[in-house]
Amino acid sequence: MPEPDSWRHMASAPKDGSRILVTIRPSEQGAAEVDLVFWSNGDQFGADGWRASDSSPGRIIEYAEPELKCWMPMPSAKLNRTSMPSPWEGEDERELDGSGI
Repeated sequence: MPEPDSWRHMASAPKDGSRILVTIRPSEQGAAEVDLVFWSNGDQFGADGWRASDSSPGRIIEYAEPELKCWMPMPSAKLNRTSMPSPWEGEDERELDGSGI
């Protein structure tokens, strides 16, 4: 779990399309929440701004800068090449998933 000091001011948030976690300020609609967002440079569906990662064309969830309190990068799974399985090197693809039985 990320430490509380992992949160950063929104002014330093990356605007390169990468996904980040943000704290949404409390409002009349409810308590503070955390959401997964990305910066969009704008398109036919909306202007430049922060969008929820579960947005889709026709159903854009956008956040104005004042709505967002702070951000943090996505936690890393810390995978490396030595923890990954080896690639399949069998000769007959029919053996995969039991399809050759």
